[in-house]
Amino acid sequence: MRSSLEPLEGNKVKLSVNIDEDEFDRDIDQAFRKIAREVRLPGFRAGKAPRRVLEARIGLAPAREQALRDSIPTYLARAVREHDVDLIATPEVEITGGTESGAVDFDATCEVRPEVTVPGYGGLRVELANPEPTDEEVSNALSEQLRRHGSLTDIERPVALGDYVTLDLVTTRDGEEVPALNTEDWSYEVGQGWIADELDEQLIGAAAGDTLTFSATPKGTEEPADFQISVTKAQELVLPEPTDEWVEENLAEFDSVDAWRAATRERLQAMKLNDVRQQLVGKVTEALTGLTDIEAPESLVQSDLRRRVEATVRQLQSQGISVEQWMAVTGQDEASFITAMKGASEQAVKVDLALRAVAAAESIEADEGDLAAEYDGLAMQSGQKANQIRKAYERNDLVPQLAAQVRKQKALDWLLHHVELVDPAGNALDRDLILGHSHDDETDETDETTEPSDTAEPSDTEDTETVLT
Repeated sequence: MRSSLEPLEGNKVKLSVNIDEDEFDRDIDQAFRKIAREVRLPGFRAGKAPRRVLEARIGLAPAREQALRDSIPTYLARAVREHDVDLIATPEVEITGGTESGAVDFDATCEVRPEVTVPGYGGLRVELANPEPTDEEVSNALSEQLRRHGSLTDIERPVALGDYVTLDLVTTRDGEEVPALNTEDWSYEVGQGWIADELDEQLIGAAAGDTLTFSATPKGTEEPADFQISVTKAQELVLPEPTDEWVEENLAEFDSVDAWRAATRERLQAMKLNDVRQQLVGKVTEALTGLTDIEAPESLVQSDLRRRVEATVRQLQSQGISVEQWMAVTGQDEASFITAMKGASEQAVKVDLALRAVAAAESIEADEGDLAAEYDGLAMQSGQKANQIRKAYERNDLVPQLAAQVRKQKALDWLLHHVELVDPAGNALDRDLILGHSHDDETDETDETTEPSDTAEPSDTEDTETVLT
C-alpha cells in the first residue's frame, strides 16, 4: 500500500491511497471465505467451498465488491496512522480506481483538528476571590454561633429589624380564607421577607398587642389578599457575652475566645479556599480561550454534545428518572434540552484546542511514565489490570488520543503554575495555598482539586468499559 497527503482548505486534508493488485487479491481471498460461510454448495460443508469453485459459480465481482467494503476502512486507518492525521470526523471516501479489476485507488477527504496559537498565554492573569476571611466575616460567623446560645427576652420598645414576634395571622381573599396563610402563635424573625414583601414594613415599629391590617400579594401568587395580623408578643434575641469561661463551658472543643476565633477563621478559610479551587480551572481556561478568537469546529462540538447528552441521560436513568419526565418538570422540549448544553460543548472544544496549543508551544509531551500512570488509574476505576487496559488501548488504536489527553492535562498544570492569580483588588494571591502545596514541598504537583473536570474540555478517549469490549 502507498499513500500520500495533500492539504486542503478549511482544516481538511486528502489522503490518496493505492493498493497494488497482489495485496488486494489477499483481501479478495478473505472476501471469498466470508461468502463461503453464507453460500451452500452441494458436496461442501458450510464455509469450506474453495475460492475457485465459488468464483466459477458466482463470479469475481461479488467478492471484489465485498473486499472493497471490508478492506478500505483498514487501509484508510493505516494511512491515517502513517501520516499522523488527527481526524475529528468520519472521512468522505471516493474509490477512484480498481472497482472492477487491477490495483485499487481511493481518496479520503478528512476533516482534521485545527492547530491554533494562543498569544500571551505566558502572562495570563486570573481574578479569584481572596480565600483569606476578613475580620468582619470571622465576627459574623462567631455571632451566628452565639445566636444558637442566645435567649429571647420580651421588649417594650417598638419592633425593629431582627426582633422576634409571635403572630396570629388571618388572610382572606374576597371574604374567603386563603389556604396555608392562616395560623396562630407563629414565631417570626422580622426581616426574613416571608409571606409578602409588605409584612416586614408593617411589623417594624409595631408593639405587642397591636393589630395590623393591610393588603398585599402573597409570594407565589398573582392576586392580592387582605391580611390581619395580631402581634401577641415582641422579643429580642440577647446573645451571651463571649468570655473564656463561657467558651470553655459551652464549646467543649475550645478553652478560650482566642482559640475559638482562630478555629473559626481556619474553618472559613477552608470553605473559601474550596470555593476558589472549584472555580480555578474554569477561570483559567476561560481566560486562556479569551486570548484568541478560536472557532470551534461543528463536528467536534457535536461529538462533545452527544457525550454530554448521553451522560445526562445515564445519570437520570440511574436515579430512576426518564428524560421525558425530566424535560416535563423543567419545562423543556428536546430542542431546548440540547441547546442548553451546546454552549458548554463549544467552550469545551475551544479549551481543548487552546490547551493543545500551549502543549505544542511549551514542547510538552506524554512519556511512557505518564501513560503507565494513566493505565494504572483506569485499571483502578474499571477493576481490570493495567496491562489489560494498555493492550485494549493499543488494540483499538487509542494510545495517541490518550497521549493527547495527558499532554492537555500537563499543559493545564503548566498554566496553573504560571498564571498570575489576583483578588478583585488586584492583590497577588498565594499560589501554593490555592494549589494545595506546602511552601516546603520540593515538587510542583497540583492536588486533585485543580485537575480538569469533564466540563472543562472534551475527552479524547472512550470510556474504559467500551474500550475493553
